[in-house]
Amino acid sequence: MIIFPASKINLGLKICGKRPDGYHDLKSIFCPLELSDILEIIPSNKFEFSQSGIPVDGDQKDNIIIKAYELLKSKFDLEPVKIHLHKVVPLGAGLGGGSANGTACLKLLNTLFDLKLSKEQLLNFALELGSDCPFFVESKLAYVEGRGERLRSIEHTFSNFYIKLINPGIHISTAQAFKGIPINTAATLNEAVLQKTADWKNEFVNDFEKTVFPLHPELESIKKQLYSEGAFYASLSGTGSTVYGIFKEEPSPSFPQYFEWIHRL
Repeated sequence: MIIFPASKINLGLKICGKRPDGYHDLKSIFCPLELSDILEIIPSNKFEFSQSGIPVDGDQKDNIIIKAYELLKSKFDLEPVKIHLHKVVPLGAGLGGGSANGTACLKLLNTLFDLKLSKEQLLNFALELGSDCPFFVESKLAYVEGRGERLRSIEHTFSNFYIKLINPGIHISTAQAFKGIPINTAATLNEAVLQKTADWKNEFVNDFEKTVFPLHPELESIKKQLYSEGAFYASLSGTGSTVYGIFKEEPSPSFPQYFEWIHRL
């Protein structure tokens, strides 16, 4: 069985407070993208995991896909499987690629072994894997609150817009991104602004730009260039290091030195 886990961008990202569990409360609008990895899971006589595409460093036991398998195996005594990941989405890019893969693994295992997990159960298991994971149970435009577990679907389409996504491969320390981040307990995002593209610049602000851009001026330069090319909105996604622009007309490639992806939004 094969699945193509969607990635996402943040339309605005507000940090609203520090939680007792160590996480931060946030408010954001998550928008799914068709940029995806490829995940395949098939029955096997023994557990195997392999990967291709963009190299993923680190110990395999720390891979969120394997954690997803082990999580469900601890609950349902699953039989062994063979898992292959073809990595396309840049790592540490603020696009939720890892979170999408972990949730996709849960969904594939649910189908493969006919576990009959409800949407609510999948959401709970996804949250055990990571804060962004619940969004990828359905991968629909959503208003997100809490640490990522409170989702409310938004009925809106961007079918006439294009996205140009740039990732220069810069590693951003999450600790550095959070250091000095402004906290506004009254922060909110006005989803009605989705209807008024001229207001996006003022409403959909990513708070992490205040800490990430001074550390990595190249990212701010990319944002400025996207505006100069005609984007009506440009932003850092998540804590980075991806910067994207949204256009009303299809833009041309202009960042040959970086990972660049242009697609209908």
